[in-house]
Amino acid sequence: MAEQDLRSTALEAVHESLGATFTDFAGWRMPVRYDSDLAEHKAVRQSAGLFDLSHMGEIHLRGPEAAAALDHALAGKMSAMSQGRAKYSLLLTDEGGVIDDVITYRLAEDHFLVVANASNAEVDAAELLARAEGFDVEVDDASSRTSLIAVQGPQSEQILLDALLGADSGVEGLTAEDLTEMKNYRFAECTYRGESMLIARTGYTGEDGFELYLPNEHAPALWEQLTVVGGDRLTPCGLACRDTLRLEAGMPLYGNELGRDLYPAQSGMARVVALKSKQDFVGRAGVEAADLTDRPVLVGLVAEGRRAARADAQVRDADGLEVGAVSSGALSPTLGHPIAMAFVRTSVAAAGTELVVDVRGKDLPVRVVEMPFYRRD
Repeated sequence: MAEQDLRSTALEAVHESLGATFTDFAGWRMPVRYDSDLAEHKAVRQSAGLFDLSHMGEIHLRGPEAAAALDHALAGKMSAMSQGRAKYSLLLTDEGGVIDDVITYRLAEDHFLVVANASNAEVDAAELLARAEGFDVEVDDASSRTSLIAVQGPQSEQILLDALLGADSGVEGLTAEDLTEMKNYRFAECTYRGESMLIARTGYTGEDGFELYLPNEHAPALWEQLTVVGGDRLTPCGLACRDTLRLEAGMPLYGNELGRDLYPAQSGMARVVALKSKQDFVGRAGVEAADLTDRPVLVGLVAEGRRAARADAQVRDADGLEVGAVSSGALSPTLGHPIAMAFVRTSVAAAGTELVVDVRGKDLPVRVVEMPFYRRD
């Protein structure tokens, strides 16, 4: 896709002023880095990072049967979630494969927000609309008018307290307790410059952090406000470090660890599928009928040295027999050694199993480990 055809977020001018290097991500012109991938990664682990995630999709479902519609559409039981909470779930095909992994927020008894990955936002919106047929619910794809800014890292709570609670912050309806007492996968609603803003304690980095949803027109002002108040504590971060952060945290990436040709159980997501707590939903029959006997499963791999395996690298056993392939890999900036996720045969999936990965024609000894690779204290 030509660069002039790429979609831009409301913060593009801000990124350009910061000297960002851009990349095409799911049809969006997104900042991949501003300075150094390593410096940005370490900033999130040690202090805080500021991300533009406005390429993600935001789909609202409103109506008396919104909960029932989502119970039908998604693998999780959304009707059991109380207001003010968020839940990770999967959108499945009829056959039980994964169309996308999503986070759903319950804003009210009859109002939910489903957040989709950028590469699947339009597909997810269309699927939810189709699956809502017959239910008393309205599906509203607000992706094109919504911005998403994330503050991730151990200093994120204090930065938000400093930036959003001042007399001239432009924020109303938010207290210090709303932030300090907010648990993971919870959120608060307030207004910013007179418009609705949702602040959730969610993220994709393995660190404490928040994601802020607001109208596009106010995103540049909020970014500037966070930057000024955050000062040296807050570093603008691109998509490159987001990928190494989520890999260290053992978080799946759609297209790598999740896909239409993969059942949830293969990716370690069987627990997300509510087979016991609810009745029929799209994909249930496919999941129940699936024969996983010869299907590979997701494992973590670690190695020594500095050479890292990349996606699609072949994995072999001690006898040289191919047993799988890497789905994501990198030299871990936090741990200082190579890590990877890979789909391998169940016979070699036990923690401690010694395997070999082909890294550009050379063998790299690896060991199967439990994930995540990194867990914050």
